[in-house]
Amino acid sequence: MRLLIFYLIAVNLVGIMLTVQDKSAAKRGRWRVPERRLFAVCVLGACPGVYATMRLIRHKTLHKRFMWGIPAIFLAQLVLAYAVWRLVR
Repeated sequence: MRLLIFYLIAVNLVGIMLTVQDKSAAKRGRWRVPERRLFAVCVLGACPGVYATMRLIRHKTLHKRFMWGIPAIFLAQLVLAYAVWRLVR
């Protein structure tokens, strides 16, 4: 369980850093973090960190793909985690 918590903290920190980096690059007209990469870290467990950061720094909040997609991924992960927990219990 500790390993899972450590993993989720680490992947969320990566997601937060990528989101901040993308916002910074957007402001400066530099190379951007690919949307695919942001979604990939969300699939790996960073949805809460990425979504909260997006809202906090107002980044990609007008993109329906992100504002609906990230919560949808997180909801699917919660449903899957609950299903696994029910099977293991």
